[in-house]
Amino acid sequence: MDRDRGERAPKRRKPEPERRKSEPEPECGETAPFDPPVAVASLSGRSDAAWARAAAPHVGCAVLGGIAVDPASRAAARDLVDRGREEFLPSDPVAFVDAQLDALADVPLRPAVNVRSTTAAPIERVAGICATHGAILEVNAHCRQPELRAVGCGEALLADRDRLSEYVAAAADAGATVSVKVRAEVPGVDLPAVARSIEDAGARILHLDAMDTERAVADVAAATDLFVIANNEVRGRESVREYAAYGADAVSVGRPSDEPAVLERVARAAAEFVSEPGSGSNRKTGTGSRTDSPRNPEDASP
Repeated sequence: MDRDRGERAPKRRKPEPERRKSEPEPECGETAPFDPPVAVASLSGRSDAAWARAAAPHVGCAVLGGIAVDPASRAAARDLVDRGREEFLPSDPVAFVDAQLDALADVPLRPAVNVRSTTAAPIERVAGICATHGAILEVNAHCRQPELRAVGCGEALLADRDRLSEYVAAAADAGATVSVKVRAEVPGVDLPAVARSIEDAGARILHLDAMDTERAVADVAAATDLFVIANNEVRGRESVREYAAYGADAVSVGRPSDEPAVLERVARAAAEFVSEPGSGSNRKTGTGSRTDSPRNPEDASP
């Protein structure tokens, strides 16, 4: 698929939040919320502290969860378990988050916690825990399972910008660095408008599942100063370079996040790109469609 190429203005960066005690001090001028610019994205029922520890040699951030933190979202998660889906359902979600983050205190990455909720108060409580650990609080506006959408969380939040912004503001007020996980291709949703709303509410990061619309990365990157993490089919050099060309500041790996060979390949590609002259925040939108799969010879190399 051909795509238009065009210049976009350099992105302004917000000040870097307080970092974890286990993280090195940032270099002069560094503003990214984590480094290297590779994350592993949350996978329901799988993304815990042990999973994050295993990924740590290759990534700068690991997103734990998703974790349902209020009664309605927990009831929806139980319905998902009943039909065979893996979910985290600890008796005390806040204590669970605290314990998981504590288990990562000696791991050289920045953790994040993806949470689902239909109300703001539980998000604020978890955000306070995240702030204590120097972790990122990620509001889930992404999950599309009918059970979650029916109670008003996950993807349903994309159509309710006021409530989503309320969640973001609550988390930011608790002192956490706030990310929001969203997806492209949701009918009737203006993603740049969503991005502007959450930025105004205090979000620092937008984690975008681009689906089959990689151009959506450029749209949100141009609309805000948010740190943009691009997600979907990130497997190696071709996908990293394409997302970077569209203006992504980082990429995240989803389903293959427990495959060291994939993580190493992505990390190497990210390192190659950021070391190139002119690869900073003043980027062009890309052209061409992404086709990197395990069958792509370039990306299948070890």
